[in-house]
Amino acid sequence: MPSKKFYLKLALVLALAVVLSLAASAQNFDALKARIKTHTLGNGMKFIVFERHDAPVVSFHVYADVGGANESYGITGISHVLEHMAFKGTKTVGTKDYAAEAQVLAEIDAVYDELAREKAKPVPDAQRVAELKAKFDTLEATAKEYVANNEYFDMMMREGDQGVNAYTSNDATQYINSLPSNKLEFWFAMTSDRFLNPVFREFFKERDVVMEERRLGLETRPTGKLFEDFTATAFKAHPYRHGVIGHMSDLRNLTRKDVETYFKTFYGPSNLTVGIVGDVKPEEVFKLAELYFERIPSGPKPAGVRTEEPEQWGERRVAVQAKAQPYLFVGYHVPDTRHKDSRAIEALANILGQGRSSHLYTSLVKTKKIAVAAQSGSGFPGDKFANLVVVMCVPAAGKTSAECLAAIEEEIERIKKESVTEEELTKFKRGTIKGLYGQMTDNGNMASLLTYADVVLGGFDKAFEQVEAIKAVTADDVKRVAATYLVVKNRTIGEIVPEK
Repeated sequence: MPSKKFYLKLALVLALAVVLSLAASAQNFDALKARIKTHTLGNGMKFIVFERHDAPVVSFHVYADVGGANESYGITGISHVLEHMAFKGTKTVGTKDYAAEAQVLAEIDAVYDELAREKAKPVPDAQRVAELKAKFDTLEATAKEYVANNEYFDMMMREGDQGVNAYTSNDATQYINSLPSNKLEFWFAMTSDRFLNPVFREFFKERDVVMEERRLGLETRPTGKLFEDFTATAFKAHPYRHGVIGHMSDLRNLTRKDVETYFKTFYGPSNLTVGIVGDVKPEEVFKLAELYFERIPSGPKPAGVRTEEPEQWGERRVAVQAKAQPYLFVGYHVPDTRHKDSRAIEALANILGQGRSSHLYTSLVKTKKIAVAAQSGSGFPGDKFANLVVVMCVPAAGKTSAECLAAIEEEIERIKKESVTEEELTKFKRGTIKGLYGQMTDNGNMASLLTYADVVLGGFDKAFEQVEAIKAVTADDVKRVAATYLVVKNRTIGEIVPEK
């Protein structure tokens, strides 16, 4: 049987390997950082370029600094709707005759407004409502005749773009493309036209699609209902309290004019950051950027979110009754990702409940067998603003959410008293740094990382500075943030209560 000295030497060797690995990663990051070039146009639009000639392809990532958190009541969900509309084309793409189409679209807007006003009366005129609805439907059918369906997608894919995509979060809306590098100018022509001359055609049809997304993804799912009610309970003031999908009544009453106004406010060049990674020359990229994007008129960057979530004064609880198994969701308020504690909080959430060797999985699933799933995470529902560390748990058959909550509290208290082990902390650091490096090896993920770091963290170089911040986290830091933030007064508990 090996001696204690053997294990001590083995531990020292492993520790040295970890240190050397992290040091090598840091050197690699410095080398990558030196290859990144930036250029800001006169209208305020910023381009970040990372030249990499591994393959004749290039990835594009347009980061619009607008998401669900920028919405006010009455227009919740509009960021996501606008993302859908961005694929509908422009004055030259997606239309067979824009001049004729524009006239019909204006008529549709006028009739819809009149219809909405009639419906809003205390006693609507049923006959007038029917007449306006019939006229609206006729105009919609006429407008459809001018639409060249999916022309934007077809044009991009014909040129080799297999990654046309977009997504909306609470913090941002992002547009993604990947093309052969000899199609660089094609991307500039198509994308600049997209932001200079958008036409929000087939708006009411697409609005119905988003409403159906809400019905299927949220209203018919018990966990969807819980997440919506939980978030609205955890956040009293900050707009994180409403989800990206929006409220159904707001979606139902959105207009094409609402989207046009929202676009003008939040899609100006000063609110857009572009990451371009791959087989390109920065000088050529910046020349094309000036040629195609500087024609977009400049304007002030829109005002940011003013409201801050106030201090929570006591535990909050919310329950959703449904014909479903029990489900427990617990959230603790924590600062935004730029705060000095953010990396320690990330380490805490990781060690507490990520993976089969985490505290929660080991205790609740493996040992006590009171849950079939237990995990935790940070940055919910976004990380640009103060957010939540969340714990999710699915009780096992015959077990209750109360039993699971008690076990979760026990593991949290153990970290507060004993902290975490160096082995757990090293595993977090190695995995996180490896994940960062993995992001940087992929063109698309690198473009996403650079734009996120520039807009949210305060500069593209912050993406690389994360390495030192991660390495600097200590076991005492994890213990301190657990004691500071994971307290009863600061938490919200949500659960699905099965209907009998």
